[in-house]
Parts: sequence; structure tokens; C-alpha cells
Amino acid sequence: MKIIIPMAGRGTRLRPHTLTLPKPLIPIAGKPMVQRIVEDLTAGYNGQIEEIAFITGDFGKDVERELVSIANSFGAEGRIYHQTNPQGVAHAIGCASESLNGNVFIAFSDTLFRADFHFDTNEEGIIWVKKVADPSSFGVVKTNEQGIITDFVEKSPVFVSDLAIVGLYYLREGELLRDQIKFLIDNDIRDKGEFQITSVLENMKAGGYQFRASGIDEWLDCGNKPSIVDTNRRMLEIKYPVEQLISPLAVLENAVIVEPCFVGAGAKIVNSVIGPHVSVGNNSVITNSIIKNSVIQGDTSVSDAIFTDSMVGNHVHYEGHAADVSIGDYTSLKK
Repeated sequence: MKIIIPMAGRGTRLRPHTLTLPKPLIPIAGKPMVQRIVEDLTAGYNGQIEEIAFITGDFGKDVERELVSIANSFGAEGRIYHQTNPQGVAHAIGCASESLNGNVFIAFSDTLFRADFHFDTNEEGIIWVKKVADPSSFGVVKTNEQGIITDFVEKSPVFVSDLAIVGLYYLREGELLRDQIKFLIDNDIRDKGEFQITSVLENMKAGGYQFRASGIDEWLDCGNKPSIVDTNRRMLEIKYPVEQLISPLAVLENAVIVEPCFVGAGAKIVNSVIGPHVSVGNNSVITNSIIKNSVIQGDTSVSDAIFTDSMVGNHVHYEGHAADVSIGDYTSLKK
């Protein structure tokens, strides 16, 4: 099976953190968001993941090398495709047309999920959905009593269903998806000005392809700073104590760690209380501080601080006092 991950968006709602790093590489409980997604997908699949294809913007060669390395860590080939002119979800997926064949799993990279991803690869198609209170800003599906999808609707202002498409799709025959996307683009068939994946799926369904709706347990948003902090909190709760979240290569001197927390390799916590729900990246140094429910990324130093509900980027130097902050990469701040 191949996994296709569109991630070309600029992550503007998460600035300044996405000025130097694409959102899917923001760490959640110590691992890049995109790595968490692949881990959860592969945990429910017993076969071989032969390829992971990333559809990116212009993020640079260092980011591309990191993405390929993530794919390789799962025993898969990593491929990079570029979307230079965003024109909708279907257009993004179509940029990876060379990888759209055979069994494919498509996963968008701006949210994390809790779900049972065990499924029968002989099924023609599966679309994961979640009931939402306000479906007007989502693509939604309607189903029959057997859970088979009867309609796909893109962001309707009029209520048609509360089953939102969460951005996870399985197709037994990726080449059919590829051909339908090409048909849309070649004929300039747009919905709300863009090439929509719901239009593609509706065309496939009309041609006899059968999709089943499958529910998820939790939908963890990663769209902005508060949601990143909240998703980090929830992921720490889920992974503790399943994962070893405190690195044996971390240095703890007169430190209190209130679980669950992640502390990366080479990190140093001195005269501080950390947690609960704090992630501290590799090689970061925390001294004389109290930090709760926050994300501190790598190679950063924080001293004399009281942080709650905060997010601090990479290569930051902070000296200060009590705050609720959002500090981007390569910043120096003294108060």
C-alpha cells in the first residue's frame, strides 16, 4: 500500500511557528505531526507500506530530506511532489499522480486522529467521518442503513448531514482516483472555485464505485497555537505510559516532572517543575522555571519563566516571568 500525504499549505494560522517550519513537522508529544499520523495509520495495517508520498510547497531541501527520512523509518520509499499553485484538495492529490495506483491511503497532515484503522483492503473505498455540531464548513457524506455512502456534499450552507469528512481516505484502485482527478482538471470542473475531492468521489460513486463510511473516536485539531497545545496535551495522555516519553539521555537536576510529559534527548531541566502536559524538545535547557501545558521545541533555552498554555519554537532564548506566550523560531526575549 501507498500513503499519500498532501501538506502544501503554508499554515498561516500557526505563524510565527510556520515561518521557518511547515506545520506537519511541528512536534506533538515529541514527534513531528506527520510522523504521528503515519504511526497511527500503520498500526492498523498488517501489510507492507511500500511508499509514502508527500505533496509539499516550496519548503526547501532540508525539509524534504526529513520527510524522506520519516518514510524510510517505516521501511517505505519516500517521494516528494510539489504543488506550486494550490487549486483545491483534488488538485493537491493529483500532483502525486505517479503514486496513485493500487491500494492507496490518503491522509491530510493538519489533524491527528484516534481510530481503529484495521480494515479490509478488498473493500473498494473507505472514507473516515466524524459527527460535528456545525457541518457547514466541512465536506460531508450521507449514508444508507448499511453505512454505504450515498452522497458527497462540499461545505453546504444548508444542512444535509453532520458526518464530516475528516481527511482520511482508502481506495483499492488509486488509478481510478487519478483518472477522475485528471478528468476534473482537464475539463476545468470546479466547485466554489477549486477542484474538490468530493466532486471526484461523487463521480466515482456515480460510476459504481462503493464507499463505506467509518467513524473515528477523536479528531485532534492542529490548526493554531491553542489547538496545538491542546492536541499535545491529549497525545501525551494517550501515549503515556505506552511510549517512553522521558529520554534516558535527558539531564534532570533538582527537577520535578509531573507526568505525562515528553523530554527529548540532550534536554536539561534544572531547578524547575515541568508538567503536566509539557513537551520539551531535544537539547533544550529549562532552568528556574515552572511550565505547564506547553510545547517547548528544540535547541531552546528558557529561564526564570512561568509558562502555561504556551508554545515556544526552536532556537529561542527566553528569560522572563509569568506569561501565556507564542514565540517563533530564532527569537531572543528578555523581560
